[in-house]
Amino acid sequence: MAKEKTTFTCNACGGTCPRWLGKCPSCGAWNSLIETVAESASGGKNRLSQPQGYAGLANAQPVTPLSAIEAQDVARTPSGIEELDRVLGGGVVEGGVVLIGGDPGIGKSTLLLQAMDALHRIGLPTLYVTGEESGAQVALRSRRLGLDNSQVNVLAEIQLEKILATVEATQPAVVVVDSIQTVYSDQLSSAPGSVAQVRECAAHLTRAAKTTGITIILVGHVTKDGALAGPRVLEHMVDTVLYFEGDTHSNFRLVRAIKNRFGAVNEIGVFAMTEKGLKGVTNPSAIFLSQHSEPVPGSCVLVTLEGTRPLLVEIQALVDQGGPQARRLSVGLDKDRLAMLLAVLNRHAGVACADQDVFVNAVGGVRINEPAADLAVMLAITSSLRGKALPKGFIAFGEVGLAGEVRPAPRGQERLKEAAKLGFTVAVVPKANAPKKAIPGLTIHAVERVDEAMNIVRGIA
Repeated sequence: MAKEKTTFTCNACGGTCPRWLGKCPSCGAWNSLIETVAESASGGKNRLSQPQGYAGLANAQPVTPLSAIEAQDVARTPSGIEELDRVLGGGVVEGGVVLIGGDPGIGKSTLLLQAMDALHRIGLPTLYVTGEESGAQVALRSRRLGLDNSQVNVLAEIQLEKILATVEATQPAVVVVDSIQTVYSDQLSSAPGSVAQVRECAAHLTRAAKTTGITIILVGHVTKDGALAGPRVLEHMVDTVLYFEGDTHSNFRLVRAIKNRFGAVNEIGVFAMTEKGLKGVTNPSAIFLSQHSEPVPGSCVLVTLEGTRPLLVEIQALVDQGGPQARRLSVGLDKDRLAMLLAVLNRHAGVACADQDVFVNAVGGVRINEPAADLAVMLAITSSLRGKALPKGFIAFGEVGLAGEVRPAPRGQERLKEAAKLGFTVAVVPKANAPKKAIPGLTIHAVERVDEAMNIVRGIA
C-alpha cells in the first residue's frame, strides 16, 4: 500500500512546507509546523476550497460609487445580558459572525448558554451545536444555571455538512458552534482541529451566515500563550473577536472585544461567576479597588479607559532592597514600559531605584495597555520608596514621555467625572486635561512635567 504524502502546516498562518522546520518560513513562528496529510490535487466534487464550492453563494454586483450606495445602520437584537451587549456593540447583528476564545473552564459555554436562553425567551429561534459535550451534559448545565424549561434547541454533532443541513431545516436566528476546533468536513482528509479543517469549516459557516442572515457564534480554543488556536485567517474572517480574560481561581471574568466591525474595539464586559452562572457587574470599578481602611504606601488609583467605559483601577507598587541584580516585575502592565518609567524617574525627578527591586501590580487581574497609566505607576513607586501614603481620595492619570513631560490622555473629562461620582476628591492630571469648568467635590492639580507632579504630591501628602 502506497504511503500517504504528508506536508507540514503552520498553526499560526496556515503556510505549508514539504519538510519540518523549526521556524515557519512564511510568518517566522517557532515550533508551529505540524505534520498533516496532503490533500489530493483533484479533491472531491464538493471540496470546499474548489471554485465550485463557492458557486451560487455570491452574485456578481456591478461597480457602484460609494455615494450611490444606500448606507443603513445595522439592526441589533439585545441578548438580554447587558455586559455582553456592551462588548458586542449593542447586541447581536443579523448575519454577523462572532468568535469567542478563552482558557478552558473560564465560562465561555456558560455565558453562551445563558445568552441563547435569553434570546429564545424574547422570541428568536436558537440552535446550540455542541461538539465537545453530549446533549445530556448541556442539559445538566442548564439545570445547574437555573434555566428552567429552556427551549433552546441542542444538536450534538461535529460534521459540518450535517450541521449546515440542520441549520437549513430549522432556520434558527442564532447558532452557537462549540467549538470550531471539533468540527470537520468529510470533504477533507485531515483530522478535526487541523489548520485545514478549522479554516475551511469556519469559512463555510461564515458564508452561510452572510447568505442566510443567521448570526453564528463560534467558540475557539486558545494556545498556551492565550492566543486563538488555528490560523490567524480565522480572526480575519469573522466580524467580531472576543476574548475571555481573568484568573480561573477568581470569581470575576472580563470579556474584551479585540475586533468588532459593528462596534468599539477594546470594549470590556465584567462578569462575576456565581452558582447560577455569569452575572454582569454594574459597578466594575469596585472590584479593581482594594478596600483599605486607611491609605497605604505604594498605592495609587488610576482612571483608565476600556473602550467607552472609564474604570478606576488601583495600581500597587512595592520597592524593596535588591541584590546585585535588581528585579523589575509587573503584573497587568508592560514590563518594558516599567523599565522606561524608572529611567525617567531617575533622570527627571531625582528618584533613583537602580539598586531596588520594583514590583508593580494592577489589582483585580485587569490588563492595562494604555500609556495613560504612566503617571499613576510613577507616583505609586515613589510612594512605596519613601514609605509615605498618597492622600485619601487621590487619583492620577497621564502619559509620561522620555523628556519628562506629562502628555494628555484621551477623554479626560469623562475620567474625572467618573472619579468624582465615586467620591474621589484630589486629582493630578495633565495640564491639557484640566477642565474649563470646575467639577464639584474634586480638586484638580494640572501638571506639565513629572517633577511638578512629585512636588505637588509632597505638598498635599
